[in-house]
Amino acid sequence: MTQAERVLQPAHITPAHITPAHITPAKSLLLGVVAIVGLNLRPFLTAVGPLASRMSEATGLDHQSMALFTLVPMLLMGFFAFSGPFLQRALGARLAVLSGLAVLCLGSALRLFPSDGAALIGTAALCGLGVAVVQAVFPGVIKEQFPTRTPLVMGVYSSMMMGGGAVGAQLSPIIADASGSWRAGLAWVALPAALAVAATVALPRDRTHGSATLGVSTLLRRPRTWLLMACFGLVNGGYASVVAWLAPYYQTLGWTSAGSGGLLAVMAASQAVAALALPALAARREDRRPWLWVALLMQVAGFGGLVFWPQFSPVAWAVIVGAGLGGCFALFMVVALDHLQDPIEAGALSALMQGGGFMIAAIPPWIVAALHDQTGGFAAGWLFHLGCAAIVAMLAVRFVPSGYARAMNMSARPEAARTLPAVSKPAS
Repeated sequence: MTQAERVLQPAHITPAHITPAHITPAKSLLLGVVAIVGLNLRPFLTAVGPLASRMSEATGLDHQSMALFTLVPMLLMGFFAFSGPFLQRALGARLAVLSGLAVLCLGSALRLFPSDGAALIGTAALCGLGVAVVQAVFPGVIKEQFPTRTPLVMGVYSSMMMGGGAVGAQLSPIIADASGSWRAGLAWVALPAALAVAATVALPRDRTHGSATLGVSTLLRRPRTWLLMACFGLVNGGYASVVAWLAPYYQTLGWTSAGSGGLLAVMAASQAVAALALPALAARREDRRPWLWVALLMQVAGFGGLVFWPQFSPVAWAVIVGAGLGGCFALFMVVALDHLQDPIEAGALSALMQGGGFMIAAIPPWIVAALHDQTGGFAAGWLFHLGCAAIVAMLAVRFVPSGYARAMNMSARPEAARTLPAVSKPAS
């Protein structure tokens, strides 16, 4: 068994490991749906990197054009995340998730047929649209269905998302080699997406809720909303660049597409482990900042290794940077939900954070491509992300739990002020 295969073993990220013994069968089923949905939200992105050279040769797309396979979906994830509260009111969370997964399935299947680069980028846009709809409403579903276990279940959701990215990076070159078609190496993602559509039927039907007191326009007037957007965007910009350029980077250093795809898969598997572990560790106390700083320090170390010693231990750098990115993603999702007790309001804040954040995150892969064209290498791009992680570490000082109500201007509404769930003690 190879090192990459050992890292990718499902035992590392199985949700049963964090399932409380007293959980009901209905909640166990719902937890399974959370895992299946999460697994499907990243393979369409991570499948591209290991096949980038073949796609470029076949379509004539250059580095900056190839960056659009990440930039366009990320922009759509950002733009449509703002519609999360509207979608939840108009369609309900269940139908919105079903619809989003169906669009993801369609976009992935269409990758078998495009005849040129523009059409292929169009399928990336369609996949990004479907994922955007799911991401806009699903955190609110988790907050509502698991009010006392939100950090742990958000960890499962984030972990499965990153684990799906690992599977996408690992399988895409394998399927492409076996089938003789890089298009098949992209389009296989439609199969698990179809299974997710079927599984999502098990989501509870939407309950009737009153309108959230804090609307989107009100949340957008809160500086804290914009701070969350900035931090989430800078962190996920690192993820977007790694997904787009880690495999091509190591291909320029002599690695094969399969080998570089395996390295990307190791990075994504490390994300999955950290996305599950760090929220579970952070759930023991109200203040999530120490674990955020740990994750950001890992990003600094990982990007530094890619810049200065890329051949010293590529797997170690992939694991370290992946753990930092995955841990930050999951923890910021938890921090956003921590700010407000009401599930609709918390889901709206999470959707806005993702909206602005993903629009910011769409730009760095293109920046890295532009820096590559100017400098002839990827080192400047990795240094750029090292600096982003340092900036987020400084901004994170503001996330003091006792200040959440004040930051959201909730002092006049004590009944709606943030209340973190009690930390459960381990069973003796």
